[in-house]
Amino acid sequence: MNDGREDVRRAADELAERLPDALTPLARLAYNYRWSWLPGGPEVFRAIDAQRFVLANQNPVRLLQEAPNGALRRAAADDALLERIAVVEAQVKADLERPHYPSIDPARPVAFLCAEYGVHVSLPVYSGGLGALAGDLLKEASDCAVPLVAVGLMYRKGYFRQRIDAGGWQHEYWVDTDPQRLPASLVTGPGEEPLTIEVPIYDSRVTAQIWRVDVGRVPLFLLDTDVPENGLVDRWITGRLYEADERTRLAQYVLLGAGGVRALTALGVEPGVVHLNEGHAALAPVQLAGQELRSGHPLAEGLAGARERTVFTTHTPVPAGNDTYPPEQVQEAIGDLVRELGIDADEVIALGRTTPEDEEEPFGVTQAALRMSRAANGVSRRHGQVAREMWQELWPGLDIDEVPIGYVTNGVHVPTWIGTPMRELLDRHLGEGWMTRAAEPDTWAAVDGIPDAELWEARCRQRAQLVDEVRARSTTDRLLRGDVREYVEAAQKAFDPEILTLGFARRVATYKRLQLLTSDPEWTAELLGGDRPVQVVLAGKAHPRDEEAKRVLQRLFGMKTAKIVGERVVFLDDYDLATAAWLVRGCDVWLNVPRPPLEASGTSGMKSVINGGLQLSVLDGWWAEGFDGKNGWALSGGVDEDHRAQDARDAEALHRTVDEEVVPAFYTRDEQGLPTAWLTRVRESLKTLAPRFSATRMLSEYLSGPYRGA
Repeated sequence: MNDGREDVRRAADELAERLPDALTPLARLAYNYRWSWLPGGPEVFRAIDAQRFVLANQNPVRLLQEAPNGALRRAAADDALLERIAVVEAQVKADLERPHYPSIDPARPVAFLCAEYGVHVSLPVYSGGLGALAGDLLKEASDCAVPLVAVGLMYRKGYFRQRIDAGGWQHEYWVDTDPQRLPASLVTGPGEEPLTIEVPIYDSRVTAQIWRVDVGRVPLFLLDTDVPENGLVDRWITGRLYEADERTRLAQYVLLGAGGVRALTALGVEPGVVHLNEGHAALAPVQLAGQELRSGHPLAEGLAGARERTVFTTHTPVPAGNDTYPPEQVQEAIGDLVRELGIDADEVIALGRTTPEDEEEPFGVTQAALRMSRAANGVSRRHGQVAREMWQELWPGLDIDEVPIGYVTNGVHVPTWIGTPMRELLDRHLGEGWMTRAAEPDTWAAVDGIPDAELWEARCRQRAQLVDEVRARSTTDRLLRGDVREYVEAAQKAFDPEILTLGFARRVATYKRLQLLTSDPEWTAELLGGDRPVQVVLAGKAHPRDEEAKRVLQRLFGMKTAKIVGERVVFLDDYDLATAAWLVRGCDVWLNVPRPPLEASGTSGMKSVINGGLQLSVLDGWWAEGFDGKNGWALSGGVDEDHRAQDARDAEALHRTVDEEVVPAFYTRDEQGLPTAWLTRVRESLKTLAPRFSATRMLSEYLSGPYRGA
């Protein structure tokens, strides 16, 4: 059965036909995202037409489809560029030809199912941290040559885009995605017709075609219901990520879980392990069990067999993040599906209840995934404990510590997130191939030998790069909002490459407590405009239905009339992977102040670490296990039901820490003008945190834990 490899080759060959012969290697590179985390990879595409590369959202396929003939001819005549292209192509080819990771049989790979993937800014099938984590895991699996395939959905409109108006109110809009213009290939069957699957959902037999996206050695298969065989409503199932309409969202989850397994079967993939990354794909084990039943096995045996192949990662301690549905709606959505599989719908629905015999209790995707998995984990040590407390009732009679939910703390893909100056610095001092040893503490011991001047220069270069980006972006954003002239002009001269830069960028939700930064306007004004000033860059999206989070943003914008705020505080619209990369590379301090214990992990801070940034965070999520007193700063992680009192205490602690520790450490300089105390803390951060919170370590723990026996 065709798994799409030939379709990728065919698409690359068709793209190559419009290119000069000397540039045909670029067509092959464009259809595998491996170039995106290879040094020099983005540059070979940018060199074709830098402005169009930006306009194409760094999409190499669209760039090569749209580049003017003159630009292509000039590139084909540039011998230095052709040499760089040859080097990148050789590196990608060698990487793809390496032997596979020995402990997993490539004939029975790990199948990773997730609702979103943040692989690259040009592939808009992600919303935030869950997607970025999934993208990082795929890239790390490729780097480690782990046999892994991934399944998701091809959202034709992706996640919402954001525009903030002059009054500070968030507006949402969506942009159509044409898969034919992405680094994606439609998988075909006999006669080069699209390979399709059918999944009974509600009262329809929904047809889905399959797109293949290569992420290094890892194929990502995306299901797409926007096909002529479906009615308009069913075509909308893969319309938007996290669709607000509950009926559509449940249909997405049925398609991802049951349809994901059917797609793997149609592609000839027989996974040894099925990894459910969040509960959205909870029906995958049901489909697996049904396939066993068709072989004559009884239901209990089919479910037992599916459970032995399934592992589950829960990512959220926030109740709203654990979707539930009325039993009658689930019955309607999966009735035909489970009848086709020979399974009783009531039995499936009972698996999704905390108390199975309570017929009034809704069906929860997290409960179902927990019950149908042989192993389950949270995404940090503290989150594992919180998850055990949340779901203890599923195992009546067990103490909290005996509940079978462990943890694998998240990690980040170092090559993706590290900035060029820091990469070059560490290349010089950590030894050849240091990234392959990123999870080993000994790799980072050499950080002690980096001279202060070199470490500070790398940090200053990355801050300066961020300042250039912020000036350009914030000016454009303010013009688009129709802001007053003085506020627009403030953006052009706002940020200073010599000033201490704080970053706060994440999904805007009330429990993230952005308001701690602005709860005392007098303190904020003094911080921004004092003798040792601070500048702040903010970004993030509020869920379209989260009115309170939108009001938090609006209150923030209410401060912009103060001149110093206009010059020293910038909010960047439409937060995405590209913006995130600029911020985690350039900010000196990464702020994370959620209300404990609602932060499951918090990977953005880990990305800051590998760029020499320091953390000022609540002791929640990953920071609860990372902070050692010398590698950053911490606020209390204690739980308090009196949220107003807790917020007041934490705001006071935040202000005191910034005033008495953060600002003095940055601005106190030696005779060479270097902040030695600051750099000592940066070294401690790199040595203690970089190896522990890399995706290399994370994947190794999955391989030795949940994936073991695949």
